[in-house]
Amino acid sequence: MRLPNLLATKNGRLTAFFLLYLTEGIPLGFAATAVATMLRRLDVGPAEIGAFVGSFYLPWAFKWAFGPLVDVFSSDRFGRRRAWILVTQVLMALTLLSTVMLDLPQQLWLFTIILFVHNTFGAMQDVAIDALACSTLQEEERGLANGMMFGGAMIGSMLGGSGVLFLSGMTGFQPTFFFVSGAILAVTAFVVLPMKEVPGPARAAVVGSKLAQAGREMRTFAVDAFRSFLGSPGAYGGLLFALLPAGAMCLGLTLQSNLAVELGMSNDQVAALGFWSSMLNASFCVLGGYVSDRLGRRRTLAVYLALMSLPVFYLMNELSKYGWVMPVPQGAENRPQVPVALVTALWIATLFYSVAQGLMYGTRSAIMMDVTNPAVAATQFTAYMALMNLAISYSATWQGIAIEAWGYPTTMMVDGILGLFCILVIPWLKPAAAGESRYADALGPKRARGLALGLGLACMAWAPYSYWSASFGAAKPIMGTLFTVVFIASALFLLASRAVLAEAGGWPARVGVWMAPLLLLLYVRYYLEPISKWLPAGVDAAAFVAGMQNAILVVAVLAGMVLVLLRGQPWQKMQVVAQPVPA
Repeated sequence: MRLPNLLATKNGRLTAFFLLYLTEGIPLGFAATAVATMLRRLDVGPAEIGAFVGSFYLPWAFKWAFGPLVDVFSSDRFGRRRAWILVTQVLMALTLLSTVMLDLPQQLWLFTIILFVHNTFGAMQDVAIDALACSTLQEEERGLANGMMFGGAMIGSMLGGSGVLFLSGMTGFQPTFFFVSGAILAVTAFVVLPMKEVPGPARAAVVGSKLAQAGREMRTFAVDAFRSFLGSPGAYGGLLFALLPAGAMCLGLTLQSNLAVELGMSNDQVAALGFWSSMLNASFCVLGGYVSDRLGRRRTLAVYLALMSLPVFYLMNELSKYGWVMPVPQGAENRPQVPVALVTALWIATLFYSVAQGLMYGTRSAIMMDVTNPAVAATQFTAYMALMNLAISYSATWQGIAIEAWGYPTTMMVDGILGLFCILVIPWLKPAAAGESRYADALGPKRARGLALGLGLACMAWAPYSYWSASFGAAKPIMGTLFTVVFIASALFLLASRAVLAEAGGWPARVGVWMAPLLLLLYVRYYLEPISKWLPAGVDAAAFVAGMQNAILVVAVLAGMVLVLLRGQPWQKMQVVAQPVPA
């Protein structure tokens, strides 16, 4: 029996994109809920679990880099987007299956690397699916289709998280990897393989190698994104908004699953909590968008973000009241008796948080569209979404470290307060009024200079921080996460500034291109001790670590100096022609 081509009809297209997004949600729920829960049962610490989940989100923060590859390396014979979806789904399943025989938690480092690769393929798939949706869905279908795609992702997350935990009670944990891989391959077999993608418009001939063409498209992406981000107050505010945590995050990350395990909840109970959380989240996402359309997006988004901190503060108070402060190892002797009221409080806080987060999600996406330039919408909106994934990644990382250093209540208090900061940016997230220049103004170059100076000073601040780092005590790992964000942002700025300024940027822009990858490599500072153990006999491990720390210091200071020098370059080149809005 021949399977239908779902892209041929409206209902088929809605079904296809629902199922395709289901495969995107499965690995995210699998890592953030199922794997995080099982690792805590194996007595893996919150810091390691936070780093694991944080690394899992990193490929999504850089998915914009895959767009040119998907566009250039494509086949009309197999479908420009279909071929990428097919290959990435198969690779997602294979990478996951390769972890079945790993010994956890002893081989957690290898498990993390393989799932990082697995999620890289997932991010590539997301780019291809979104491109296929843009070229396939009819205009009148897009609103409903986006709702179904989000619903598919939420149900996929529930299957990968709650579904795996339910199943693990019958099969054990690692056999559930076959279930996750099978779910992905089922969509491959019954949706992607029968799919017949309509050939797109004729493409311009590629000049030179396809890899060089992809590089040129990435350069164009950098220029368009940079100009759009800095071209108007709304877009510039959107840049900061995307980099900040979107409300309190801890009850949507590993802190909640860590607590559930420590409070004695079984896998079935954790799965049930995840199921109802997902249902509430998806339902209130639709309601939040509906209300924001009628009462104003900025006003309602501020309320939704504030509501997200309330359950965090409530659970923080309950944990403090019952003295449940520091993580309790699974094998600890004389484990404290878990008060039933604490388990109840976790349920109340998690469900209320899911409602508030759902209200926020749909409204946040809509408000980011408001400040996005339609001429470069794919570029700018994709970049905003990537930065939001970066915020999730660094939040998961610092919270895992903070739990072990400060305990649960203090971590939750800091998270709840930090989550409110983005509300201060909301007044700038507004589209221009009729008759105003919406996407460009004369202040774009000034914003670029200010950003260069700010990032440069932040990079150079690594020098005094390194000297006095011991005085930060338990906050030292948190500061390390902050500098990681600074180094990544600085690297992206250096790459974009070279593309925008070209030869007018002079030697600072040329040197900046070489400094950017070195800034990204500074993440190796977390692994100097393990690397030193691999050195051949006769090499002084302590001298190696000290030498690498000095090299890191030099790179950070030099990058900061280059950024400060870029402040004086002719940024007028980035100014775009204003587009008046029809009255």
